[in-house]
Amino acid sequence: MSTVADKLAKKSPQKSSSKQVRLRLVYIDFWSAVKLSFLVAIAIAIVTLVFFVLLFLVIESTGLIAQVDEFIGGFSGGRFSIAATVGLPQVFAFGSVVAILNLIVVTVMGAISAGIYNMCVKITGGLLVGLTSN
Repeated sequence: MSTVADKLAKKSPQKSSSKQVRLRLVYIDFWSAVKLSFLVAIAIAIVTLVFFVLLFLVIESTGLIAQVDEFIGGFSGGRFSIAATVGLPQVFAFGSVVAILNLIVVTVMGAISAGIYNMCVKITGGLLVGLTSN
């Protein structure tokens, strides 16, 4: 089996003192994958929550909510107000719900990915990784 690393080793005129190791990834521990995906999901949840709050603050500071409220007020006769329904607590609550759902989905997807990889290894033999020490 000729790999890129083998071809590069043949092209170099001098032998280097680095040792080349070829390893095969044949198993991903399920609980390690779940823990790692949970930590990644927490980071994504924090970013999602900050994004929702900052987006609301930008929209509120530009006066877009007041313009939309005025536009809808023309149709509803002033009976419905977006500014009264959408505030920072409501946006924070909605962002929290989205972040929690995203946390669950990302964690489950990490677990499913590890399980699928472990099943595919039985067919393909795993992922071949070449490492070298320089």
